[in-house]
Amino acid sequence: MTEKYNGWTNYETWRVNLEMLDGMSCTDFGIHPVSEDERDRDIRQLEESIEAYVVELVEMDAKGFALDLALSFLNKVDWQEIAGHMISDYTE
Repeated sequence: MTEKYNGWTNYETWRVNLEMLDGMSCTDFGIHPVSEDERDRDIRQLEESIEAYVVELVEMDAKGFALDLALSFLNKVDWQEIAGHMISDYTE
């Protein structure tokens, strides 16, 4: 079992949310949640968009071994948790 980190699933999820997504919302990714019935669909779409965005940022700056390490780090991120958090913030 993974230990929580600052209330997040793990260190990687917390750090990516803090360093790469701070101040962003689901609307920055074209997601405008309107109903609770579509929440799961919105989370899945946002999750995919967030991961693609972060991976693209990393791939722009890293190469070789550094890129491999960064992508390994990103594989541990709970993208669904970040997406759910963004959607919850938007609907509150």
